[in-house]
Amino acid sequence: MRIGDAKQTYLADEAIWTSSTQKAWFTLLLVALLGFPFLANPYLLYLGCLVGIAIISTTGLNILTGYTGLISLGQAGFMGVGAYTVAWLSLHTALPFPVTLLAAGLVAAAVGVLVGLPSLRVKGLYLAIATLAASVFLHFIFAEWKSVTGGMEGLSLRPAHLFGLEFRSDFAMYFIIVPLAILALFCAKNLFRTRVGRAFIAIRDRDISAEILGIPLLKYKLMSFALSSFYAGVAGGLFAYFYRVVTPESFPLSMSIFYLAAVIVGGMGNLLGGILGAAFMTLVPEALKLLTAAMTPFWPDAPVFMSPMLEIIFGALIVGFLIFEPHGLAEIWRRIRRFFHLWPFRS
Repeated sequence: MRIGDAKQTYLADEAIWTSSTQKAWFTLLLVALLGFPFLANPYLLYLGCLVGIAIISTTGLNILTGYTGLISLGQAGFMGVGAYTVAWLSLHTALPFPVTLLAAGLVAAAVGVLVGLPSLRVKGLYLAIATLAASVFLHFIFAEWKSVTGGMEGLSLRPAHLFGLEFRSDFAMYFIIVPLAILALFCAKNLFRTRVGRAFIAIRDRDISAEILGIPLLKYKLMSFALSSFYAGVAGGLFAYFYRVVTPESFPLSMSIFYLAAVIVGGMGNLLGGILGAAFMTLVPEALKLLTAAMTPFWPDAPVFMSPMLEIIFGALIVGFLIFEPHGLAEIWRRIRRFFHLWPFRS
């Protein structure tokens, strides 16, 4: 670090943007996101909405797993709680979508606190199994509590609405999903500039030492579960509004594995990693499907052959990241940035 780069105050050291260049790039990103729905075709717009929902849920899981060190396989269950909350409120009340999404997050957070109670006694694989059991139990409730969830048939809900406006199309939903994703990331970024966020990191790094220093483990672990579940509930509510139908099969166990893989592939304990991991996990399967479609004119049996291969290729990519880049896509991005900071003067 050069002498001129040293920060003179704590506020300067904790600033989100440390240079005018970063502010300029962020402004360009916002402009690009604003212009994207006007230029993209319906398929790309659909993918953009899915990535936005995935970013919110992955960010929530990253708070719990990446920053607090608590492994969870219950993210799909918490998203289901949020989705059913939104669906039920949509069918039985006239509340606008900001209220229903807030309710979805709060109900999911309450469930997350209950699921997080064993976290003081168990950790690692045992905690993962406990959250997996909770997810299975929630899936059972979704399927059997027919008076509330509609059973296996699920629930269909009205479009999101606010001040008499209805958000029916993917184009309209984009302007709900993307701003909420940006807000979720901004809140998470600020969380780790506070005492609570630093307590989460201390628990992750050495929970016994954190307790000796006066950090009440159960309080902060439950707080982490609540925040993570809140994010999942909001993401589940957006999922419900986006598809406008909710069934138990909308939130299988594979979805929990999907989000945990997104955190690992992107880089645990890194908000940028959550963004990159969510985008990677959402877009790569679609890219493989497009590759299969492109091969079909030259090889008519490509769909038959590639259908089982897609899962194998996708799994191999995840394993490859774990072996060759355990710090995820965020670390690759950091290396690229360092390279261009030095280029062309690199020796």
